[in-house]
Amino acid sequence: MSNPLNCFTAYDVRGRVPEELNPAIAARIGLAFCCQIEARKVVIGRDVRLSSPEIAETLCDVLTKAGIAVIDIGLCGTEEVYFAVFNGEAEGVDGGIMVTASHNPAEWNGMKFVRKGAQPMSADSGLLEVAKQAADADWHCTALLNKPAHVGRNQKMPNKHLYISHLIAAVDPAALRPLKIVVNAGNGCAGPVIDLLAQRLPFTFIKLNWQPDGSFPNGVPTPLLPEKREDTARAIREQGADLGIAWDGDCDRCFFFDEQGRFIEGYYLVGLLAAAMLCQRPGGVILHDPRLIWNTQEMVAAAGGKAVMVKTGHAFIKEAMRREKAIYGGEMSAHHYFRDFGCCDSGMLPWLLLCQLLSERNAPLSSLLDERMRAFPVSGEINSTVADPDAVIGNVEERYQDSEKDYTDGLSAAYPNWRFNLRKSNTEPVLRLNVETRGDVPLLKEKTEELLGLIRG
Repeated sequence: MSNPLNCFTAYDVRGRVPEELNPAIAARIGLAFCCQIEARKVVIGRDVRLSSPEIAETLCDVLTKAGIAVIDIGLCGTEEVYFAVFNGEAEGVDGGIMVTASHNPAEWNGMKFVRKGAQPMSADSGLLEVAKQAADADWHCTALLNKPAHVGRNQKMPNKHLYISHLIAAVDPAALRPLKIVVNAGNGCAGPVIDLLAQRLPFTFIKLNWQPDGSFPNGVPTPLLPEKREDTARAIREQGADLGIAWDGDCDRCFFFDEQGRFIEGYYLVGLLAAAMLCQRPGGVILHDPRLIWNTQEMVAAAGGKAVMVKTGHAFIKEAMRREKAIYGGEMSAHHYFRDFGCCDSGMLPWLLLCQLLSERNAPLSSLLDERMRAFPVSGEINSTVADPDAVIGNVEERYQDSEKDYTDGLSAAYPNWRFNLRKSNTEPVLRLNVETRGDVPLLKEKTEELLGLIRG
């Protein structure tokens, strides 16, 4: 059997199926997780990948035989597991496992974990211990089977109505305008949720790639990639829509297009949503990642909030949400976290809140963002595969030794009119570069090319 350690990242599990992750390995990991958190009841959910049903079914079977009650919510978005865990805390839910590899290629799968109250588990908070136990040849499921006094039960979640009601409560449906919205589910998990929300909203939805399909006939949905955007952009222009929304495979991230079909970098949405949240909760704390920061910091300060920079990654930000008592946190990669959603990320709340903002201001999305995009132009995240990432980062740091540096996540270097962040991915073997300037597009182009020359040699 492959070593389960091979598929652990800093905050979840991801690996190629079947050599790095398969039902047997997933069962060992699931048992180790439940042992680590001393679980008596857990939630299991899965995405649309072709390997997900067997992995999830094996997890449910092994855990129930080990005396752990399982709430099987079946096909769902990752945030539905989070909701089921924090919403079920009073009923004794101790944690949750989502079977998903998010935006990774179709031949991959993975697992995301949360403790009681949907608190995250990362390498700094128990995941390393789970990995070690799952990989221990001397440890096996009988260690857990000896503990329970009864066999667990596998309970199917009958419907999504509590989750849908929680989402709807974040906005005032009576205040929403009848917007026309292009929605691209990418054959992932978003479609069934939007269908239920649509029954309670005054919007007209133009649906693309709607049916969940683990074969991903149109490719794995990763709207951060430019080649994945044109279908949505073209439909907006052809239909005269007010905006467009696209989701990744497990729909914990949503991506926006304005009424012109222009893709909006997630960075600018962080500032916009932060300002909107601060209107409801003046003086609140807003979290943001280190990759791009100036626009967010300026908008948060103007709205009377406090901006706090934290390390990139869902587990790290969820931990910081609780530590800082933040009302909202946002990553430029389109993860948006809300205190009122168990301090977890949601791919549904951002677009609902944005549509309410558009309704209240009676203005197109472009008008809310054009000024911010001119003030802080960005390179977009650029990935580079290199042989020795640490050596490359060291060389780049030496080249810009006169900059103001920060090491919250990778290397951030700032000058008065431009800055960059260079970091290793937590989930892929690449270096990620982001560059921004203060209103200077030529400088942005110059410095991006300069940096890529150093990184790629």
